[in-house]
Amino acid sequence: MLSKNQIKLVTSLKHKKFRQEHGLFVAEGIKTIKEFLNAPFELVQLFSVKPFNIDAKFETLITDQELKKISFLKSPNQALALFKIPNSHTIDFNNLVVVLDAVRDPGNLGTIIRLCDWFGIPDLICSETTVDAYNPKVIQATMGSLTRVNITYLNLDAFLEKTSLPIFGAFMDGNNVYQENLPEKGILVLGNEANGISKSIEEKINQRIAIPRFGTIQKTESLNVATAAAILISEFKR
Repeated sequence: MLSKNQIKLVTSLKHKKFRQEHGLFVAEGIKTIKEFLNAPFELVQLFSVKPFNIDAKFETLITDQELKKISFLKSPNQALALFKIPNSHTIDFNNLVVVLDAVRDPGNLGTIIRLCDWFGIPDLICSETTVDAYNPKVIQATMGSLTRVNITYLNLDAFLEKTSLPIFGAFMDGNNVYQENLPEKGILVLGNEANGISKSIEEKINQRIAIPRFGTIQKTESLNVATAAAILISEFKR
């Protein structure tokens, strides 16, 4: 049975302020929860409508109605778990590193995390103005890939100022990415959904790259940032 304090705690974690205050995030659904249980994430509490076969001290059996009270999903998926937010690991600069400059949409961030997982990119660096990776919508969109990608939030200006790696930025007027000689190691910067890469970050970019438009009308203003990420990362890996 759920207590009022448990309901208050779980529902508060919808907001970044309280996730940071408690150092916790919410994962929902059996598949997603199992991904975190099988990774080095520390479980705090599991609320489930049926036994999960884990240590009883971490498990609370609840009803479907109780799950609806704490779930962030329109159709709750049998279980909800609280995990501790881990510290970021040391960034591996021997690979392509993807950098996000003020990406705000949780679905876009979740998809980009999945892309990093798919293409074997161990590190994703986010500006402090990028949506929180432990936002419940991001967690759902990653479908477990967050367990395999190291996310680091930092001051991008200071970081890019110090790096010796080549810095590539995605722009509408950049060089055709299909004609570029792309390295195995480097930094790929993707910008905000509406405004692209900010001016201060743009000044630190060595090479501007673009995905060319092939349509005859060519009136589409831009690609979705997650779609652009998929194409560009694929070219780097190819």
